[in-house]
Amino acid sequence: MKKILSAFVVTTSALVAVIYLSGYNFIFKAFALNIKKGPVTPSSDDVDKFSSRSIANSNPELWKKAPDYNSIELSEAILKELKKTRASSLVVIRDQKIFYEEYWKNHNSSSLMNSFSMAKGVLSILVGCAIDDGYLQSENQLLSSIFPKYKKSRYGKHLTLYHLMTMQAGLDWKEEYHHPFSENSKQYFVDDLAKQAFEIECKEMPGQNYEYQSVAAQLLGLALRKATQKDLATYLSEKIWKPLGMESPAKWSIDKKGVEKAFCCIHATPRDFAKLGQLIMQNGEWKGKQLISRDYCERMLAPTKINDAFCFTIWADDESQLKYRFFYGFLGQFIIMIPEKKMVIVKTGFYNRLDVDEKKRPLQVKLFAEEFAKII
Repeated sequence: MKKILSAFVVTTSALVAVIYLSGYNFIFKAFALNIKKGPVTPSSDDVDKFSSRSIANSNPELWKKAPDYNSIELSEAILKELKKTRASSLVVIRDQKIFYEEYWKNHNSSSLMNSFSMAKGVLSILVGCAIDDGYLQSENQLLSSIFPKYKKSRYGKHLTLYHLMTMQAGLDWKEEYHHPFSENSKQYFVDDLAKQAFEIECKEMPGQNYEYQSVAAQLLGLALRKATQKDLATYLSEKIWKPLGMESPAKWSIDKKGVEKAFCCIHATPRDFAKLGQLIMQNGEWKGKQLISRDYCERMLAPTKINDAFCFTIWADDESQLKYRFFYGFLGQFIIMIPEKKMVIVKTGFYNRLDVDEKKRPLQVKLFAEEFAKII
């Protein structure tokens, strides 16, 4: 027994040493955080696991409720999907009023949900704000004009903000969520996001191919921080959260250096996520004020030539009879915008095996859009 125990200790010690020497010590942080605070994998309820910066609101304005608020019965197809994908919230806005909302698993209208990659769409919104404010020249501005180190890179010197937003950056990064040693896992728990992001080189000429890469969003966030000389949370509060009269302050997770996880992790209420969708569906106009230029919003929502299912980090479906756009986050977080129906649908949940079409769009989004369009 002593020999077995001794062998176990030696093996474990060797494994720990190998993990540290290989640069995967973030695994221990991930394990400690998850054992201490809930699920052992990323969750839509991760708000208390990490340090964060507040996204302040002011003069909160509650959504008005539609006359027929919560009066409908959801279809069997919607109910089946909500149960299957472990939904935590569903909010439907019609004609700028709450038409339907429901919460599950001890959540309510004040619960802060993790946006995951829906935050990438928020970055594209902030790029538009920064162009309007004169901090950026345009979405076609070279990254090297903000970070001169890229001038020395064979391919990196051609990299633009547009390439980062449309996932055409050509970075040497494989998007992988299914094993703990992936770059994405490291990105979620690493102490220095900038160091990790700047170590990733361009493997090919930007603008040639579409490849979804979370590190592109992190680079975009770092560029925004430097261009505006403001924290992302502060700028988001100033340009969006306060002007929209968000109902609640939100939180944006940060690393040990105080840098926001730009690729994910804005924690906000479903009702406030719905306001983001309403703003973009209205091409940046809110109560008579143009918060983001209309021209930029139209470009932001235009599918790219390389991938007609993808815009500026916002997804698109123009092939269906019912056309819509949507923000999409890991584990099934959605903000769906259907202009034809003047409708915004927010759904949050906890499910990592969503069925997708040939363009990687979750079929659940199409189902929700079409089912609610029939109901209303």
